[in-house]
Amino acid sequence: MAILDSLVIFLVSLILGTIGIYAGVRLVADRDVSYVNAAITALLGALAWGIVSFFVGFIPIIGALLALLIWIGVINWRYPGGWITAAGIGFVAWLVVLVVTYLLATLGLITPDALGIPGI
Repeated sequence: MAILDSLVIFLVSLILGTIGIYAGVRLVADRDVSYVNAAITALLGALAWGIVSFFVGFIPIIGALLALLIWIGVINWRYPGGWITAAGIGFVAWLVVLVVTYLLATLGLITPDALGIPGI
């Protein structure tokens, strides 16, 4: 049962991350973006965040900031516009996922600790 729970959490997280990054790219970069590209970016960003957090996440402040910088770097690598645009996309993605997670948690569909965007 734990494998099924983990799979559901992974899928919900990937969907939420995809929605957030899709919205961020549309709003900040004003570009057409496919859900596939947003999903790949969400997956790569989550992997990068997880790896960096594993190795340096225990360092107060620096570990979290480095993981965030790497996550924004993945967005910067996947979409044009530079670091400022990537940070804007990341902020919008975080905000969208925060709101969607809150709404889904209010309806009792998920717990508020669903992931997909760092810090949610």
